[in-house]
Amino acid sequence: MEGLLDFVLRDILTRVGGVDRCVSEFIRVTGTLLPDKVFYRYLPELHHGGRTLAGTPVRAQLLGSDPVSMADNAAALAALGPEGIDLNFGCPARVVNRHGGGASLLREPERIAEVVAAVRRAVPAAMPVSCKMRLGYDDAALSVACAQAMADAGACEIVVHARTKQDGYRPPAYWERIPAIRAAVRVPVVANGEIWTVADAVRCRDASGCEALMLGRGMVADPGLALALRAHESGAAPASLPWSALVPHLLEFWELVCAQLEPRQRAGRLKQWLNLLRRRYPEAQQAYDTVRVLTEQTAVGAALVHMADVARK
Repeated sequence: MEGLLDFVLRDILTRVGGVDRCVSEFIRVTGTLLPDKVFYRYLPELHHGGRTLAGTPVRAQLLGSDPVSMADNAAALAALGPEGIDLNFGCPARVVNRHGGGASLLREPERIAEVVAAVRRAVPAAMPVSCKMRLGYDDAALSVACAQAMADAGACEIVVHARTKQDGYRPPAYWERIPAIRAAVRVPVVANGEIWTVADAVRCRDASGCEALMLGRGMVADPGLALALRAHESGAAPASLPWSALVPHLLEFWELVCAQLEPRQRAGRLKQWLNLLRRRYPEAQQAYDTVRVLTEQTAVGAALVHMADVARK
């Protein structure tokens, strides 16, 4: 999730808990061997054994279409110790697709196979190589063929975002189209797309047949979603993360943003997260309205501290 679920938010969300594994924002490969500093910029977790500070492993995601360049970069990245390598065949962004990356490759299963096979050969045998795909580009006609190409070329796991490139992020997600993919491959398939609540997760599992789920915007909007899902799985009473428990994490997020990001990025990153939190928390609306007009770091920090004081009362 480029520009949203970066290493700062990964750190905070994994502190909340319930997450088995994270995948980084995609690292774009365009024909050159990227220097290590680029990999470290996207995944500073590489300094900590490929894990967030909460101990959650992070798989590094590459996006590109040239098998040789993808293999070279995957080998260099693997040497730095991520949990695994993930390959992006699902990004719907116009600029990415115009240059032959992301979802555009879903029109060419044979090209997908070349990329996956090249990366699989380039990294240690014990390192996982997984793939993220959508149902297709214009339609889902090649979804099974694309998944088979990934699995046959060596992918150990396939995440399926149950929409096409043309669908973008418009509801619904077509979870019921995933079983055909599951039946065609012998590797685990993970369902993704439009999972905002525990009820959505239950319906997704029923429709897709997938036990494993990837949470994207739903986890950003409701940081307690993974924990709530685990409580549901165990038969425990319904669980949620109240606003009063989330506010300290917002303060931690702001501290990390100020320490790690450029000044021009800081206020925008907080507003971006609060904007999504409004979907789950009514209190986030007031917080968003308060900081929306602020740009100066001290003023934003003071507003957050006041918000924390109110939440504790």
